[in-house]
Amino acid sequence: MSKEVVSYMLSGMDNMKSLQVQLILQCAPFLKGIKIACILNITEENSRELYEILEGTGIKFKILTRNHGKCLVFLYRRESFSRYLKRTDVRGFLGSYGYENVELEKMLERLSKRVCQYSDGEICFPHEIGAFLDYPIDDVKCFIEKDGKDSLFSGYWKVYNNPGRAKMIFWAYDKAKTSAVNEYLIGKSIRDIAYVAAC
Repeated sequence: MSKEVVSYMLSGMDNMKSLQVQLILQCAPFLKGIKIACILNITEENSRELYEILEGTGIKFKILTRNHGKCLVFLYRRESFSRYLKRTDVRGFLGSYGYENVELEKMLERLSKRVCQYSDGEICFPHEIGAFLDYPIDDVKCFIEKDGKDSLFSGYWKVYNNPGRAKMIFWAYDKAKTSAVNEYLIGKSIRDIAYVAAC
């Protein structure tokens, strides 16, 4: 996406519109239902507006940490994310990092605790967050084992395995972003843009 388009989208915007643009640019694959979850770094002021923006979308969020007027926010759809956390590979990997209770709220509480410990300088960054963000588990494991080095290439995450699959996913994410931006530019709201799962 060109700098001009981003600049146009951000010009003269109030907080609410600025937050909507940030959501679209950083979370489009999630909004479109391609990705299971996403994170967003926003101001505390914007965290209050997030409730209003996401109303009617089925999207939930948890503030993982607050630090210097900023919030790290984790966004998800309850049913699909809960199902994802029960996958054998995800459960096994996260279990090795102390996420023993597969109940969604308990998992997010533990993640929040670990992110806060990192913010306080108590631990290294909890890179297992990649599993929460729907990155391939094998790539998350390799990233941790290799300390982020020696990847085949990087895009939305650092790729160590199955580059063909990763390129297809990156392409789908790019398409989702283009689609979401175009919809926003013609006047659609986040509620209109976001995929709403059938109940």
